[in-house]
Amino acid sequence: MGSSTTHNNVIWILGDQHRAQMLSCNGDPNVNTPNIDRLSHQGINCQNAVSGFPLCCPYRGAMLTSRYPHNCVPGHEYRLPQDMPTISHALKDQGFDTAYFGKWHLDGFHEHEGRAAFHVVPLARRGGFDTWIGYENNNAQWDCWVHGTKADKPYRLNGYETDCLTDLLIDYIHKQSENHAKGNAKPFFAVLSVQPPHDPYVAPEQYMRRHGPFTVLLRSNVPSVPWVQERARRDVAGACAMVENLDWNVGRVIRSIEESCFADDTYIVFFSDHGDMHGSHGQFHKTAPWEESIRVPFIVSATGSLGTRYRSQQSRPKALVNHVDIAPTTLGLCGVDRPDWMEGHDYSDLVRNDRTCVNMPDSAYLQYVIPTMEEWYDSVDRPWRGLVTIDGWKYVCLENQPWLMFNLNEDPYEQVNLAHNTKFKAERKRLHDRLAQWTADTGDSFSLPHI
Repeated sequence: MGSSTTHNNVIWILGDQHRAQMLSCNGDPNVNTPNIDRLSHQGINCQNAVSGFPLCCPYRGAMLTSRYPHNCVPGHEYRLPQDMPTISHALKDQGFDTAYFGKWHLDGFHEHEGRAAFHVVPLARRGGFDTWIGYENNNAQWDCWVHGTKADKPYRLNGYETDCLTDLLIDYIHKQSENHAKGNAKPFFAVLSVQPPHDPYVAPEQYMRRHGPFTVLLRSNVPSVPWVQERARRDVAGACAMVENLDWNVGRVIRSIEESCFADDTYIVFFSDHGDMHGSHGQFHKTAPWEESIRVPFIVSATGSLGTRYRSQQSRPKALVNHVDIAPTTLGLCGVDRPDWMEGHDYSDLVRNDRTCVNMPDSAYLQYVIPTMEEWYDSVDRPWRGLVTIDGWKYVCLENQPWLMFNLNEDPYEQVNLAHNTKFKAERKRLHDRLAQWTADTGDSFSLPHI
């Protein structure tokens, strides 16, 4: 192996508000993502991956700790408990160097107190990463301020956020390669956490000019209401431009790995924290249980001999990878055992063992624990719980009330709600009982209806 260690390196590339459907490898006619498509072709593309809590802060807490949001970060602008171990702690215990670049959104800063981009996250609350250069939150891609390992006073990045943060990751890879040449090699785990394609939907000019509202093809579940269609077209055009810029930067990361001494022992994991409704069902942004909000990209790939060894052809497993599964899966890819405090499932066997996985969960648990009515007034404003099953069903409840039930196999756009149809009461009972089991198994508290 290139790094002369017994462990593999892993890089997370984490987008924000990037729905799974918005990739050319996943069938979106509006975007061209050749570099992400390459990852998909050379690795595994879990098109059933979900955001178990489709909101930034709760998802990010779960992905780092492998604890369900109600046991970790239950709502928007809640702080990650300082004494809660993360994947970085687990890997550092095994001799890994760890690094984080970009959006954090786990320090509990409230936007009404000022601009989160200028909030300095204390060293003790940076998840245990050796290198940490990032920001709490920032929704201004051309005015991005970061702080961290070498400068605890925020400084402005000179350019578009995704490009500049990718520069930082590539610099880190080069430094790790230099350490290897000096005989000081460590396996590494690095995170690139970028803001796009989160709104505002703007990108560098060369990407924006490729997309216009009148050329966008909307999903068939966007209602023919003039204001919904007008906004959806405008938003989708900008988001596609952002995704294509992100894809270009993914290509830069791939090349930096291929040109380094780590080409034969590094995995790239590409995913997002949640999706974006973009007008489907008349909804916008996130926090909703529909497919456009909860389905996220989840692609694992490798270059060099590692990719050749583990993957001979593109694979699209049915695995319902959830937020809590990302950390244990990453540990598995690194060759590190999952600690007992992690609640998620290790899916690394999907990559290593020819698309098979032992004891794969039959469903994934979905939550909206604490509503954020003031911040996200475009979508759902009350708590809900739900699940999606590996055999293609979705069931969601409001407090004391069944809400949604879809057979996704025959109704992928979720246009026929079966939750209140007596004809399907047996299926509803099966799904309801499984949802009740999820709440019990995870120690969640929610007033499910009586069925």
